[in-house]
Amino acid sequence: MLREQLNNALKDAMRAKDSRAVATVRLILAALKDRDIAAREKGVMDGIGEDEVLSMLQTMIKQRQESIRLYEQGGRCELAEQEQEEIDVIRRFMPTPIEGAELETAVQTTIKEIGASNLKDMGRTMAALKERYPGRMDFSKASGIVRASLV
Repeated sequence: MLREQLNNALKDAMRAKDSRAVATVRLILAALKDRDIAAREKGVMDGIGEDEVLSMLQTMIKQRQESIRLYEQGGRCELAEQEQEEIDVIRRFMPTPIEGAELETAVQTTIKEIGASNLKDMGRTMAALKERYPGRMDFSKASGIVRASLV
């Protein structure tokens, strides 16, 4: 479904002559194709799953956020602006993120469901969160909540 969305978005962006969206969606599709090829080498012929696609998109956003920070430090505001536009395009394909109280609730629920009780269970808890909420959660924030809850 996400692959279809990406292909349709590329066509729509081309029709609308939105060069930033066209370039960004092409980058996403190229990265997706690279990951599909790597998956084939591991025996997964259908390509990567939706959760891995969402994880890839989240990584792309983080890379651009880092670039924005560096561009702003270097006084290259026009490049930072371009990176922000790319982030906006990538976010179109992401589900609504879980934040604030909803994030806290999701973490606490997962901890209870898997029976985590101390810091040794942190890895198991984070794995469960990544499986349940791919692409919807900032796992660095979730990690802090898990650590605070399991102390």
